[in-house]
This record gives sequence, C-alpha cells and structure tokens, in this order.
Amino acid sequence: MTKIPAKIGGLPSLFIITVLVPTAIATIYFTLSSSVYTSESRFVVKSSEKKSTGGLGALLRSGGFSNATDEAFVATDYIISRDALKNLNRDGLISQAYGSRDVSFLNRFNGLGLNGSMEKLYSFYQDQVEIKYDGGTGIAVLTVKAFSPEAAHKINLRLLDLTEELVNRLNKRGREDVVSNSSREVEDAKEKARAAALALSDYRNREGVVDPEKQATVQLQMISKLQDDMISTKTQLVQLQMLTPQNPQVPVLRARIAELNREIAEQTGLVAGNQKSLAATAAQFQRLQLETQLADRDLGAAMTSLQEARNEARRKQAYVERIVQPSLPDSASAPKRLRGILSIFAIGLVLWAITSMLLAGVREHGD
Repeated sequence: MTKIPAKIGGLPSLFIITVLVPTAIATIYFTLSSSVYTSESRFVVKSSEKKSTGGLGALLRSGGFSNATDEAFVATDYIISRDALKNLNRDGLISQAYGSRDVSFLNRFNGLGLNGSMEKLYSFYQDQVEIKYDGGTGIAVLTVKAFSPEAAHKINLRLLDLTEELVNRLNKRGREDVVSNSSREVEDAKEKARAAALALSDYRNREGVVDPEKQATVQLQMISKLQDDMISTKTQLVQLQMLTPQNPQVPVLRARIAELNREIAEQTGLVAGNQKSLAATAAQFQRLQLETQLADRDLGAAMTSLQEARNEARRKQAYVERIVQPSLPDSASAPKRLRGILSIFAIGLVLWAITSMLLAGVREHGD
C-alpha cells in the first residue's frame, strides 16, 4: 500500500489535503460560478368592500378599503405554481434566463444536459422565486433571483402583471356569478308570476267570475231586496184577503209572490247550492289568487335581490396595488466569493488542527 509522504513541496501533506486542496477547489468553483442578481417587489391585494368596524379598525379603514385576504392567498399561491411558470415561459423567458449558455454550467438549469423536463424546471423555478405574505399588514414580498439584472427584473415584473390579471379575472367572475344567479332567480320568478296570472285569467274566463266574494255580496244584496219585496207583497195580500177577498188584485199578488219565490231561489242558487255557485268557485279562485300574490311577492323579492347583487358587485372589487416596483439590481447578491473561499479556508484550518492533534495523540499512545 502506497504511504502518503509526510511533506509535499516542503508543506505537511495533511495541511495540503485538509486546507489547500479544499480552498483551491472552492476558489475554482466560485470563480466559475455565475453571479446571481435579486429583484424585489412588494404589493398588497386591496378590496373596496366596506365593512362595519369599530374603534381603531374603523379609523384605519375609514377610506372604505380593506385587505382582501382570500385574494391575497390565491395570488401568493399562484406565483409559485406551475401555471405561473407556464405563463412566464410562453416566450421562453424562463428557459432563456436560467438555461442560457452564458450562464455557468455549475449554476444554469440542466447544466449537464441530463434532464430538462418540465418538472425539473419547476423545481429549479421554485428555488429562484420566493413569496412571503404578512397576514398582519397584508403586504406580500416577491423576490426573484436570476443570472442577470435584466432577467430578474423582467421576471418579477411579469409575475406582478400575471398576478394582477388573475385577481382581476377572479374578481370579474365573482361579480358576474353573483349577478347572473340573481338574474336567473328573477327570470324564474317572472315565469312563475306569468303562469299564475294566466291560470287565474283562464279560470275567470272559464267560470265567468271576476271575484266570487264581491259578486256574492252583490247577489246577497239582491236576494235581500227580493225578500223585502216578498214580505211587502205578502202583507198586501193578507190585507186584501181580509178586507176584500174577491178583489181582482189578489191573484196578481199571488202570482207576484210566486215569481219572487222563484227569483229568490234562483239567486240563492247562484250564491250557494250547486256546483257552479259562487261558494263552490270561491275556494279555487282564492287558491289561484293566493298563488298569484305569492308569485308577485317572490318576483318583487327577486328583483330587490338582483339590485342588491348589482350594488354589491360594484362595491366589492379586489385589485393588486404595488407598494414597491420590481427593483433593477446593480450588483450581485450571490455568490459571496471571498467570504466563501475564506470560510472554506478557515474550516480547513480547524480540520487540520483537530486532525493533527488526534494523530499526535495516537502516536504518543503508540510510543
């Protein structure tokens, strides 16, 4: 077995292995590595929906604007999604920014050309894009890393544009859904009110009644008048029969009484007593009339709900407000070349010192 010489070129071999070689490798790595630039932006998702709050909350939201928490969560989740990557890379922005030959093979995407799948690109993308959301302030901080200032700035800017388009699209769809649902309810209520009105109209035409209750009142008044005439006529007949039984008016009065009886019976039959009487038709008429009133009431309620939905849709609008525009970095944020080399050198010195002491202790123990 070949024995490692104690010294190489006048320096202890252990020092060379633990300090100089790692430091040289680190120097080569950091020299070949591409510079990384970071672009940062800040935004909030605001909503113009007014909420009734008290105390400090009312003072802070007196302008009628509040944080749209749901939309903010959707926006932050979208930024690190596959859909966002797909939309960013429609014109090859991501592939060019992270897979360009100008970027060192040590840093670029698929630098060795082994696996350039979409999943690998997505995993690489997640390492370069970071989004942090503060639930207390509602501020989201978007950080994008790239191998050139322009690429980092462009990706950050486009991500904000895509996020704003998403929030606007969701906001528009939500408003349209609310109004369309209310509109369908109005149309359904209109159809029910129309059907109820037609049913009532058909029944009136078929049965020849307008309002059984009012018509019954008129009929009863007529019957009452006929009965009064009957009583008067009977009184006259009794008087004539007592005073002048042979009076020629007696047969006339008897005929009139018979006619009044027939008329009273006929009018009473119109009010009650047969299948076509007002009493028989009143129940069906009242049911149809009640259905018409309920349908009209539902229609009025549906139209009120539609107006409220339209007002609510106009009030409830979410949008992305940029607090800090994407920065255009003028210096690299990574790698920290000198710090990295010195760190490897320092670690190597510590390792060399510890290893030297251990080997010295082993030798002394052997002696």
